[in-house]
Amino acid sequence: MSIRDRLKGLTLRDEKVLRLVGGHLGRLASGDLARRCRDGLEHSAETWAERKRGLTAEASSRWAGSITSNTHDQWGLSRRAQWRHLQSLDAGIRTIRHRLSLPIGQKGTRSEPGGYRCEREWFHKTRRLAILETDYEHVSAQRDAGQVSVVRGGRRLLNQRHNLAAANRTEAAWRAEWEAARWFLTADGESGKRYGNETVRVTLDGEVSIKLPGRVLDTQRPASHPLGRAAGWGRDRRGHQRRPPGRVAAGRAR
Repeated sequence: MSIRDRLKGLTLRDEKVLRLVGGHLGRLASGDLARRCRDGLEHSAETWAERKRGLTAEASSRWAGSITSNTHDQWGLSRRAQWRHLQSLDAGIRTIRHRLSLPIGQKGTRSEPGGYRCEREWFHKTRRLAILETDYEHVSAQRDAGQVSVVRGGRRLLNQRHNLAAANRTEAAWRAEWEAARWFLTADGESGKRYGNETVRVTLDGEVSIKLPGRVLDTQRPASHPLGRAAGWGRDRRGHQRRPPGRVAAGRAR
């Protein structure tokens, strides 16, 4: 079970610190994802632990665990999407090859498509087949090499940057949304911890508190919170209602 919601009632200082945290962790997450992609099929428990140790020095062990876990999920999702794309290409290739092998104008059946309607369509489908076969070879080679295509921030925003006029966006507005989309502020739950975990907590009444990473903590340490926990940052108006109160109170919110 996960909670994702907007925080309300933030002060200017709250917004500043949250932007610093999200930006700092986002840069770490981007670097970790790039390194995971470079590892490809050579990834192992040892390389994962090495990445986590490097991130721990820049944030904390819990933030490092959340970042590497999220990176693993992103890479795995891209890998599965790549496999589905190969299956789609293969299905298209087999269908076109079958229809090209039939006489022009031959009718199909309920289970099998027929031939193409005219010579012009037949010719265009031969060109289409060549394109699909080239794409299949390219994607198959990437998969064998352990390469994936993944964008932190979303492919939609990435493509918008190539034609801001068509998207009716200014570069400054696009840049602000792009940077915000690449922030990282996610934590995994830990069984036995109060209100979720030691990194991000949501109380029964919806109050959110966040453990500051080391680099941000050096400049933004609240005087009343010597351990670096910025408490009372807004309210998660609906998230606390999604978790069974009994599990939260018993420290079983994950």
